[in-house]
Amino acid sequence: MLYGTMKVAIGGPLKLAFRPWVEGLENIPAEGPAILASNHLSFSDSFFLPAVLHRKVTFIAKAEYFTTPGMKGRLTAAFFKGAGQLPVDRSGARGAGEAAIKSGIEVLERGELFGIYPEGTRSPDGRLYRGKPGGLARVALATGAPVIPVAMIDTEKIQPPGQVRPKLMRPGIRIGEPLDFTRYQGMEHDRFVLRAVTDEVMYDIMKLSGQEYVDMYATAMKRQLAEAAKAEKEAEKAAKAALARAEKEQAEKLRAAMEQADQEQTERRSGP
Repeated sequence: MLYGTMKVAIGGPLKLAFRPWVEGLENIPAEGPAILASNHLSFSDSFFLPAVLHRKVTFIAKAEYFTTPGMKGRLTAAFFKGAGQLPVDRSGARGAGEAAIKSGIEVLERGELFGIYPEGTRSPDGRLYRGKPGGLARVALATGAPVIPVAMIDTEKIQPPGQVRPKLMRPGIRIGEPLDFTRYQGMEHDRFVLRAVTDEVMYDIMKLSGQEYVDMYATAMKRQLAEAAKAEKEAEKAAKAALARAEKEQAEKLRAAMEQADQEQTERRSGP
């Protein structure tokens, strides 16, 4: 009930304002469980995709969205619950992964759609990064549900980091044909199988999105970018400090020269 209300309240205006285009909507089954595996470009991905679907799709979200105290926290929690988001505690990497897998299996066992971002986090630069095999593949193999690759197009351009007001433009959604991995069922603990399943899904997402593929995890790239930004900031700070020291030394030399000149002039005036 709450999901339907939120879909009308948010999905309707969202489609009216941004007019997202969709390809492959016929690949979403009318009923039964399915996994929607999507690239992740923007916070808004979890809202644009459900807005264009006739069926409910459930994503997982950080537990902090549901536990923040105060009126704002309660409103945020109600919003995410209404949007079909499930809270997952990410304080421990392994615990978070197991919780996400359990949540996904429960959603699929109810015959519903489960949405997941195999990259594990938003792309830091618009490119497609290596998929993490733990969540997507394990859920698919444990349930036998088909995996439907999804490509979000240009959603990162609507509200780039640091921009307060969203840009009114048409994002796109391409939905690929379902992938069947039942041939691997019962092998959800074989890391080579998990890797193969994940890579096959990521390959289809790459074809749908047209993104450049980077064979590393997005979290690792984010660490590299953060470290590079930190190093650049430290280098800039060091350069400013060196410039300040040079200016200080130059000022001291100039002051000493002026004092020397004044002293010589005084000596000439007081000479014989």
